[in-house]
Amino acid sequence: MAEVIVIGGGVGGMVSALLLAGQGHRVRLYEQRSRLGGKLAEHARDGFTFSIGPSLLTLPGVFADLGLKLDLVEPRELCRYRFADGSELAAHRDPARMAGEVDRLSPGEGRNWLAFHEWARTCFEASRHTFFAGPLTRPPTRARLSDLMAVAPGRTLDGLARRFFTDPRLLQYAGRYATYAGSSPYRAPAALACIPAIEHGQGGWYVPGGLPRVADALALLLDRAGVEVALGAEVTDVLTDGRRVQGVRLASGQRERADVVIANTDAAALYGRLLPDRRRLRRIAALGTSSSAFLLLAGVDGRTEGLAHHSVVFSADYGREFADIFDRRRPPEDPTVYIGCSAVDDPSQAPEGAENWVMLVNVPARDPSRWPMSPEAYRDLVLDRLAARGHDLSGRIRFVDLLTPADLRERYGAWGGAIYGGAYAGPLAPFRRPGNRGPRRGLYLVGGSAHPGGGLPLVAMGGRIVASLVQEDLRR
Repeated sequence: MAEVIVIGGGVGGMVSALLLAGQGHRVRLYEQRSRLGGKLAEHARDGFTFSIGPSLLTLPGVFADLGLKLDLVEPRELCRYRFADGSELAAHRDPARMAGEVDRLSPGEGRNWLAFHEWARTCFEASRHTFFAGPLTRPPTRARLSDLMAVAPGRTLDGLARRFFTDPRLLQYAGRYATYAGSSPYRAPAALACIPAIEHGQGGWYVPGGLPRVADALALLLDRAGVEVALGAEVTDVLTDGRRVQGVRLASGQRERADVVIANTDAAALYGRLLPDRRRLRRIAALGTSSSAFLLLAGVDGRTEGLAHHSVVFSADYGREFADIFDRRRPPEDPTVYIGCSAVDDPSQAPEGAENWVMLVNVPARDPSRWPMSPEAYRDLVLDRLAARGHDLSGRIRFVDLLTPADLRERYGAWGGAIYGGAYAGPLAPFRRPGNRGPRRGLYLVGGSAHPGGGLPLVAMGGRIVASLVQEDLRR
């Protein structure tokens, strides 16, 4: 039996802790905040509850395999896209129905969407038994040359989309998948286009009470497995003898011995603070940061007829928007706004006769003090843009609370508030991210900034990968 310490109670850390405890190891998990779940968090005010992290669950089988029993609700639509010209595209799970909606938006493009979806399906199947199956250092046992070609190496997401679509609105729709990894469609690898296969194959699901209930369910499993969880316990150092880990030091000064340390932290925080390593920190910096988020959490009076559970209101110029974020490093002047309104399907999230609106804008991972306008002024700009595009909340807003990149940096130790660590910039970007084995024996990395990447199912996969690596290395 090994002594295992997990730093951080995000989903990746919780999954690795659960699996290793199930294998007979003594596992202790230290979380500096007052609850587990990491970015699966929520904000409450005046009877409203807002999920401030993921709001839809994809690949639910990843969590069912861990023993989670969740009540799941499938929204009527995956998403409702609204374009700058006022046209809309309702995204349905069924591919044939989705192709019909695409044809309604842009006659003749439905068959192109089906071809795009088939490409995504092939890409996802190749990724499942290669990229998602294990660490980057382990050659997949089932890898084939055709798997490599299936992910369109050397092509950007925007470049791939132009193989299938001519309508600029559909290029925006396809490019949106880059934002799932905090990146630009003009730089991100084409492989991110496998996401439609996930959404239209296994659906996107809502958890009554909000997705933080997934973290609660995992916490219950940790307790049953005998994992020792300490909340409000900050780790300040990873202790080593130069070759292998020896344990951790807590903010209280207490030292805790361990054979294995799993860092469920931002990789930049690990190598910048917990185990300083300038060379690895420079490599992470060379990736550039993913985007951050500007969140407006609004308590809204009344009910909005026909509002989808998830909506995306696109900007008029996608190229300019991403140049603002990644080149000019400022909040976009004409932002795309994601709207999540859980109260449409879940009355537990808002008082009767009201709705909770979570409005998210992609912004640079940069302190708001360096923005050309204050967060409050940018809030007003976002609300004005929404009003001009069919979502006018004038006279209905009870309050708007803001979360900025500075808040995300403070909460999660993320570099500049970057949501996904390094950006996916360039065709080989996924292979340049930090791996799951650290530079000392017994040290492992898990979470959105490490392989295989961010998003609920991916960090859960990462937790499984790390648990398998620990077992493999201990056997040696």
